[in-house]
Amino acid sequence: MDWNKIHADFKLNSVSIAKKEIPEVAYSYIKEGEDFEKEIGAFLQCWIDTKETIEVKTSGSTGVPKLIILRKEHMVNSAIATGKYFMLKPKNTALLCMSASYIAGKMMLVRAMVLGLQITVIEPSSNPLKGITKPFDFCAMVPLQLQNSVGKLSILKKVIIGGAPMSASLKEKVQDIKTEVFETYGMTETITHIALKKINNNPEKAFSVLPGIIVAKDDRDCLVINALKITDNPVITNDIVELISEKEFNWLGRVDNVINSGGVKLHPEQIETKLSSIIKSRFFVAGVPDEILGQKLVLIIENEKEFPEVLEKVKELKNIKKYQIPKSAYTIQNFAYTLNGKINRKATLRVLNL
Repeated sequence: MDWNKIHADFKLNSVSIAKKEIPEVAYSYIKEGEDFEKEIGAFLQCWIDTKETIEVKTSGSTGVPKLIILRKEHMVNSAIATGKYFMLKPKNTALLCMSASYIAGKMMLVRAMVLGLQITVIEPSSNPLKGITKPFDFCAMVPLQLQNSVGKLSILKKVIIGGAPMSASLKEKVQDIKTEVFETYGMTETITHIALKKINNNPEKAFSVLPGIIVAKDDRDCLVINALKITDNPVITNDIVELISEKEFNWLGRVDNVINSGGVKLHPEQIETKLSSIIKSRFFVAGVPDEILGQKLVLIIENEKEFPEVLEKVKELKNIKKYQIPKSAYTIQNFAYTLNGKINRKATLRVLNL
C-alpha cells in the first residue's frame, strides 16, 4: 500500500504541496519554525520516509508516557474511516490547533494528506479560536479548548472532542449552537477515535463505532475493540462499558479508578459528570483508604473560593444518590498534570498525602 501518497487537493496553510515537496517543507519547518511547527516538520519527514511504521508517544493519562509503534497503513485506514463517517470531501477545510507531538495532532495532518483537506495549522493554546475569523469544516479539540471557544464555535461546521470526558455543564453550553459537536472515544493504540457520540443537534445517547469496527466486553465488563484495519490484534481496554450492541456502547469509567466503598462500586467519572453541573472549577473525586468503608469517596477541588460550601451544594443535587456524595473535600492550589495537560489524579493525591 502506498501509505504516503499525498492527495492532489492537499493544502497546508493555503499552499498546495505535492509529495515531492514535502521534504523541503518539513525541513523549513524544522529549521525556521516555532516549536509547534518543528513538531509538524518532524512528523512530515517521518511520514514520507520508506519505513512502514512510525513511533508515537502515548498521552500518559493513565501512567508514564511511552513510545508505541503504529503502522502507517493503519493510520491511513483510520483517516479514511473518519472521512466516511463525517462525509469529508477533497478541498474541505480543517483547523489543526493541537500539538503534533501526540496522535491527535498527527492524525489531523494524515487526514488532510489522505483526504485532500486544506488544513490550517496554528499554535496550540487553550483558546484556539481567539483571533480566528475564517470558517472551517472540521476541527479537533480537547474539552478545555472547547470551553474557551463556545462564543466563536459557529465558525466551525464539525468539531470532535477528545483527550478527556466532557462535563455535563460543557455539553449544556453547546446545545443551541449550530456547529455539530461530537464526543470521541479512543486512544493512541487505536489511532485516535474508534467511536463517536453526537452531543448536540439531536444528541445521541451512546457511542457508535466507525465503519469496520466491532466491540465486545471481557469478564471485567471492559471494552474489547476488534478493528483489523487499524490494529493487528484486538485491543483490550480498562474502560468499563455498558454494551448495547457490537456497534454501540456507553462508557462508564476506568476499571482502575473504581472505588469500592463499603461494598458499593463507585465510578468516579459518572459522579464527576453529576457534580460538574454545580462545580465550575477543575475537580475530581477519588477513593482514599478508610478503616470502616475500605475506601471513602473524597472530592478534590482546585479553587479555594468554591471550596467552603461545596459539599452542601452537592447534597442538594436531585440526581445524586446518597453513596455518591463525597465524605470529605480537599482543596489544592494547583493539580498535578500530565505532559499533555490532563489531570494526574494519583500525583495530586500524593501531594495532599491522601
